[in-house]
Formats: sequence, C-alpha cells, structure tokens
Amino acid sequence: MLTLADPIEHARRVHARRVAVIDGDRQLSFAELYERSHRLACGLLALGLKPGDRVALLSVNSHRYIEAFFGLPAHGLILVPLNTRLAMPELQSIVRDCQPRVLLTDRDPGALGAMFERVISIPGDYETVLETAQLSAAPEIAEESVATLFYTGGTTGLPKGVMLTHRNLIANAFHKTIACSLSESEVFLAAPAMFHVAGVAPLVGLVWLGATSVVLPSFDPERCLDVIAQHHITLMIPVPTMLGAMIAAQRQKPRDVSSLRLVGHAGSPIATDTIQAAERAFPGAELAQFYGATETASVVTAFRNEERAIGTPLLGSCGRATPGVAVRIVRPDGVECEDGEVGEIAVRGPNVTPGYWQNPAATAAALSGGWYRTGDAGLIREGGYLFVVDRLKDMIVSGAENVYSIEVEDVLHRHPAVLECAVFGIPDPIWGEAVHAVVVTLATEASEHELLAEALRQHCRTLIAGYKVPKRIEIQLEPLPKSGPGKILKRVLRDRFWRDADQSQRERRP
Repeated sequence: MLTLADPIEHARRVHARRVAVIDGDRQLSFAELYERSHRLACGLLALGLKPGDRVALLSVNSHRYIEAFFGLPAHGLILVPLNTRLAMPELQSIVRDCQPRVLLTDRDPGALGAMFERVISIPGDYETVLETAQLSAAPEIAEESVATLFYTGGTTGLPKGVMLTHRNLIANAFHKTIACSLSESEVFLAAPAMFHVAGVAPLVGLVWLGATSVVLPSFDPERCLDVIAQHHITLMIPVPTMLGAMIAAQRQKPRDVSSLRLVGHAGSPIATDTIQAAERAFPGAELAQFYGATETASVVTAFRNEERAIGTPLLGSCGRATPGVAVRIVRPDGVECEDGEVGEIAVRGPNVTPGYWQNPAATAAALSGGWYRTGDAGLIREGGYLFVVDRLKDMIVSGAENVYSIEVEDVLHRHPAVLECAVFGIPDPIWGEAVHAVVVTLATEASEHELLAEALRQHCRTLIAGYKVPKRIEIQLEPLPKSGPGKILKRVLRDRFWRDADQSQRERRP
C-alpha cells in the first residue's frame, strides 16, 4: 500500500542533500522539500482541518505548489488545484461543487475569498503557517483515498471534478517512469501549468527517483529555452501549442539545447509539420508522444523515438499502451472493434479515476465494467499502435460522410501561412453540417485574408477529399481560445454557429 507520502519520504531518506527543486534563485534539497511539505500539512490540520477536507490552491507554479501537492494528500487532505485562467463565475462554480474549507493563493481572490473559512496568502500567510506549525505524525491514509480533485478543462462543457486517488497517482508514476526511462539524473522543466494533472503528476516519479525539477511560474517560450541552456534540462513534456511556440523561438534565437534527452508532447493532437520542426529545433533529443487524460492520471500510451516514424505509416500514432495499462477500441454497444476500425478509446488500469466528485450520472456514463470511455475516437493498427482520429463530439457528419477534424487541421498546418487552426462542424441546410475552419495567420490586410482563404482551400483539395475541404475559412490574427492546459476550446468557437440552430441539430453538440 503506497500513498503520496512514500515518494517524498523515500527522497528524504535516500536523496536528502540532492537538489529537488530550483525555483528562480531558490533551491530546495529533498530534505527541505519534505520538511516544508510536512510543516504545511501540520499547520493546516492545526487550524481545524481533518482528513477528507478539501484545500483549494489558486497560484502560478512554484516550489510551494509542489509542497502542497505532496504534503496535503500525504496527511489525508484533498488538494483542489484551481485553473488560474478561469473567470470568477467558473471558479465559484467549482468551489460550490467541492466546498473546500481553505484557499491557498498568490493573488487577491476577490469575491472568491468569501466562500472559504480561511484564505492563506502566498507567500506571507503561507510562510507563517510553516513557521508556527506544531509537527505531528501523519495519519494512516488508504491508497484508495482521494488525493486530488482536478477539474476537467471544460472543452466540451462544464468542468467536472475528477477524483484521483493515491493509487491512481502512484500507478501513473510507475507508468511514466517506464514510459520515459526516468532516472535520478533527470533535470525536468516544470513549465506547464500545475493546475493540470499533466503538469504536476510527473513530479511523483521524479521525486521518488531523486531527480531535479526546475520550476517556471508559467509558460514562456523564450524563458523555457533560456532555462534549458542554463540548467541543462534533460526532459520536458509540453502540449503541442507550447512546443510550437518554443520551436519558433529557437528558430529566431538559437540556444544550446544539447542537454535535452527527451522532448515529449501530450494533451492534444499535433501536426506532422510540428513533429518535423521539433526534430530540427532540438537535434539529438528523442521525440515522444503521449496520450492520456485527467481521468487516467495521466499517461496511457507512449510513442518513443517518434522522429523515426517520419515518412512511415506510424507517423501520427500516439504509441502503445504503457505497461500496467490496457487500451481497446469499442463500438457504441461496448463490443471491441477489429484492428483498423474506428471506435471509442477505452482505458483500464490502476491509474483510472474512480469517478467524478458527487456526480454519479457522469461517473456511470464514463466508467463501465472497469473501463473508462474517453470520448475520443481512435483505432488500433497491427502491433498495438493507437491512433486518435478525433474527439467523438468533434467529428463532423457532412452529407452522411464522417469528417475527422484532426485530419483537416493537419493538412491546414502544412501551409506555411498557418500559425494555428481549428476545424469543426456548423449547421448546413443541405449537408446537415459543413466543415468550417478558423485559421490564425500573420496576414494583416482584409484583402489578404480573402486570398489566403482561397489558397488554403486549394491547398486542401490537393491533399484530401473534396467533402473534407472547409466550406468556409475564417482568418484572424488573435490566438485561438484555449483552456488552462493549452487545449483549443472549439466549443467557444462553435457555439455562436449552433446557438440558434434547430434543436434536433443541437442535440448532438455539447
């Protein structure tokens, strides 16, 4: 029986003097990280909290975030990371849902603060709690106890509280250690937001091994590249939009990135051109694609040495199931698909959530017979390689033909004028749905937009079937709306088209 108390306790005993965290000018050894994590939890329990109580955290990345992530669950408290990009009504909705008693925050919480028994400011009140804490032994915690509540990104609707147990996070640590061949020599770039499970879950295995994590408060491509050169980063796992920004910044101002051993990416589909550009931007580093979800804590599959797949049928795969995880493709009735047949991706393993916080209906819809139904459409080819073809709700049905938005987006990304794009279906009186694209470009004049839209349609016609070519292409200069983890929010782009649509059409939309 293992909990989040075990990795940091092991690191204290075995790697006490090694550098655990570098956060700006501050460095913490594993002994110091353990001590501060323990003090934080004891200080909060002394305020009257008890195991099972929720503690919300609204903050940028920092060493204190890591302390809370390990310390609070190790003492039976449930950590609720809050997305710093959410609007006040969205944050209030989450707080009403899980009712945390205490808020740890590095900012003025405004009206949100009134919803808590106590607000602890970071760093002021936070450090006072540590200094005045009366230390006591941690209570016995069952591995099936909830450790964290991560609220889903809301790409398809209202966020749901994903319960991740100690067992889920420990299992993921083993899976990720194997998938990434982690060792104590790693220097990890912790730049993706820690309010997302993919941003913080890798730390479990890294702490256990005694590896070092370099923390950035938030993602900035220039700063990331500078830190890679300064601290000899060996491992980073950004989402594709972040990776694309780093590639562009490295192209403009090259840094010494030769220390990189593994450049992974996860969280959303990636364009073929981005994979090829990453190989050029980070020569000598192994590229790897990972697939997972908040509900799987996070890694499910891994595709190592992705750069070797360029020019082969395996390019675009997100790899094979990591040891300890089972993946299959199922039809709507739950029957397993044949190899090469598109269906819904289902996952089973010790990393899979037991369900959603106080939401039995959503839990029953997502979990069946021990399998988590991801809502992603995919297929498995010979050799067990998984290909994600779309979100089921993003698949476009146009004239009885299925159009997978990821395929169209990949083609659009091959055009040099396209910086970002999103493809989705909009109401069409003849075809039911029409393929629609929103493209971000550097072109500034309206006349250029019209010419570029037509050029993009012609570009698509040479690579994909006519029914897949966007009927309309919107050109804009502003970045596409994204969730905290960096996923493009198609729902935000799509809603304006479906708001007044016929009810029968809207029923198939989130």
